[in-house]
Amino acid sequence: MLNDVKKDAKDRMDKAIKSLDVRLSKIRTGRASPALLDGIMVEYYGTMTPLRQVAQVNVEDARTLKISVFDRNATKEVERAIQKSDLGLNPVVTSSELRVPLPPLTEERRKELVKVVKGEIEQCKVEIRNARRDANNGLKELQKAKEISEDEQRSAEQEIQKLTDAAVKKSDELFEAKQKELMAI
Repeated sequence: MLNDVKKDAKDRMDKAIKSLDVRLSKIRTGRASPALLDGIMVEYYGTMTPLRQVAQVNVEDARTLKISVFDRNATKEVERAIQKSDLGLNPVVTSSELRVPLPPLTEERRKELVKVVKGEIEQCKVEIRNARRDANNGLKELQKAKEISEDEQRSAEQEIQKLTDAAVKKSDELFEAKQKELMAI
């Protein structure tokens, strides 16, 4: 039981960090990244379909994404979906391919994006602290039910605090890296 509580807390903290990493990869920096277009849905034969199922997205150079559409008839729909997204991108159509140039970010926009990243980091830290709270509550219940001793409970709480500290440190490292990436010109 004790190990289950610790394992659950560690799993939840790891999931929070992985989720943060995915969310941060979608925040646009000056560099081209296929993950930037992950959230885009394309109307394909009357059904909203993820862009990755309709086309292949590759990095052509540091500031350009190349999208190879599988079905040439869907090229216009892909173009329209990218233009409608809140990313502020304007794709250029060439036969069955689209090229998406990424305009350089202004200083003001970079600072706004850093604030967005801070919000994502805070959300991750809340998830981590929630996992710690739930684990500590589980330990208290185990102790009340006399399944573990008070010493085992304190020891386990210290271990969970170490896991929490490590996860928070990892989220701070991700923030520093993303901030550096955003502010680089």
